[in-house]
Amino acid sequence: MLKVLIALIVGASLIGSPIAQVNSEFDNTRVPDGSVGARYAPAAEKRTKTRVQKSEDTYDYDLFGRNSFEYFPLQLGNGSYQVVIFENIQGTKYRAVRSQNIKAEMDNPLKVFLASIQTVNWNQDMETIKKAKELTAGLKTDREKIGAIYRFVVENLSYDYDKINNIPTTYVPNIDEILRDGKGICYDYSAVFAAMLRSQGIPCKLIKGYSTNVKGYHAWNEVYLADEDRWMIVDTTYDSVVLKGGKKVDMEKPASQYTKSREY
Repeated sequence: MLKVLIALIVGASLIGSPIAQVNSEFDNTRVPDGSVGARYAPAAEKRTKTRVQKSEDTYDYDLFGRNSFEYFPLQLGNGSYQVVIFENIQGTKYRAVRSQNIKAEMDNPLKVFLASIQTVNWNQDMETIKKAKELTAGLKTDREKIGAIYRFVVENLSYDYDKINNIPTTYVPNIDEILRDGKGICYDYSAVFAAMLRSQGIPCKLIKGYSTNVKGYHAWNEVYLADEDRWMIVDTTYDSVVLKGGKKVDMEKPASQYTKSREY
């Protein structure tokens, strides 16, 4: 159902050796908190990408930042990373144009899943984040806050069946647009839920992969329960559809029903 949402570069050829580090294209000030910034303005407007790599593990993203930085998570933990910017040559071929090596030393790896990044982009001025503050006002525990935001998302968003059939491969959610429209696809549900919880200091992952409950590539969330020191699987998209069909659901989903391929 959601194959177009895969964050990997599918069928693209990334060629050439990365050149020396150029700091003007990278912002490392947020590395201790789990993200790295990148931007690149090609001589002629063309598609650009960023790769964040640690050992053999790689995450590839479309890079939209030109004059301002976009931020990408260091979700692979502490250690040495290479961050590379590629620009399109022709078709699916890309060449490396900028590169840097960084060492991530995060005192708390959970901070990665509180950050504002490309896939979960938020700030305190956004209407969605103001709504999260309103929903959680007066609530004392993380469980209460998670529940309030969960109920809001599943009750107020509807699945957009037209959008999934017409979405570009470069799509990235805009949480305020999703909230205004009142509808979205699983990527949208997951981005809204993650952003709202992160704004309340609750670590939340946006996950992509597969579920026995859904046909095709899917997106959902994992929420950190500090008092239990564990991650809880939450699938707001599935629950929203089921609830609107008049059936009951449990907020927490069993791990046996979900297979993770990417996390942000």
